[in-house]
Amino acid sequence: MRATTASSEGSDRTAADRSRLELMYLTHGSAALRLAFLLTGSRALAEDIAQDAFAKIAGRLAHLRDPAAFGAYLRQTVVNLVRMHWRRERLERTFLRRHHEPSIAELGPDLDLYRDLWRGVQALPPRQRAAIVLHYYEDLPQQAAADVLGCRPSTYRSLVAQGMKTLRERMGGERDD
Repeated sequence: MRATTASSEGSDRTAADRSRLELMYLTHGSAALRLAFLLTGSRALAEDIAQDAFAKIAGRLAHLRDPAAFGAYLRQTVVNLVRMHWRRERLERTFLRRHHEPSIAELGPDLDLYRDLWRGVQALPPRQRAAIVLHYYEDLPQQAAADVLGCRPSTYRSLVAQGMKTLRERMGGERDD
């Protein structure tokens, strides 16, 4: 009888953990996918990274002290997985950047400007691209973005400034002051 009770408690906990993970996925999944897409430029790769991020933290979900921190933890995991991918897959990433063209539905009204800007963002060094995405898309406070990148806030500000300078130069010097 004792083994049955322990087994029952274990399956109840497993079901609760699955339910909690499912709730976290429904709450944070699309944001993780968008972040991964903005960092990689490839929808398929972004889907893989977002899924890998959830798989990596699924085992740690029971040990998460503050459920509100899940989003930040997931964001950090996505950025780290993308960084690792860039290190391992430099040749593949270069090929994907050269050949990825957004669909017409994704482009919006000014297609040429969008394509030029997107190519400019894709051509940025990985840390500058991550800083630009965290700043302009994720709209994170400086300290939070610096934490995600594993650097000081001053380094983060420098990465954003350098990335924007490079984008302005590539876009013909237009400024948004």
